[in-house]
Amino acid sequence: MSERRILIAPSILSADFTKLGDEIRAVEDAGADMIHVDVMDGHFVPNITMGPFIVEAVRRATDLPIDAHLMVTNPDEFADPFIEAGADYVVFHAEACYDVAELIRHIRGRGVKAGLAVNPPSSADLIEPHLANIDLALVMTVNPGHSGQSFIADVMPKLAHVAELKAERDLGFLIAVDGGVGPKTAGTVVANGGEALVAASAIFRAGDIGEAVRGLRGAAESALPGAA
Repeated sequence: MSERRILIAPSILSADFTKLGDEIRAVEDAGADMIHVDVMDGHFVPNITMGPFIVEAVRRATDLPIDAHLMVTNPDEFADPFIEAGADYVVFHAEACYDVAELIRHIRGRGVKAGLAVNPPSSADLIEPHLANIDLALVMTVNPGHSGQSFIADVMPKLAHVAELKAERDLGFLIAVDGGVGPKTAGTVVANGGEALVAASAIFRAGDIGEAVRGLRGAAESALPGAA
């Protein structure tokens, strides 16, 4: 088995919010590595979801790292409220930020890990200049805004390119993939360099949440070099 480790990041976008604490504990008990919170503003994406108070609630429910994914037009205005709410990672879109480098510096200066996301139509060139200064690169495999969309396989060459850049430059950022990720697509994601798999409906709408986490990890790890 390769030493490369796969992380599972359940996205609470598809969770049952009437029992959010229980569902977070269920994925944690099943071995999830982090909790992904999708923040949508109804402007950058065509939906409105969660504010900092949800991150505060998630923080009370778990000690797992929280990844706040800001799908918002003005991430520079939203970073601090999510940091103060307890996020461990603040991830924003290169497409939405005027001064990417400055926001990365600000987030990391607050003692939080900074991530940079890129949408399916966008080139990796948007994030390439910043790879040495981020903690996480999030490659979107659906157009953000809704849970349950189909995986866009055409993004895989971009994912592989980001992984190649990481290896060539000996960088330490985590490569996360978000959108249509489930047992049927996990192997492709891992084979192309994905390291953290964000999944919403594939976990929280699968019936048995714990089994869904374990199944996703198994499908992902089976694609690692040297896996039996």
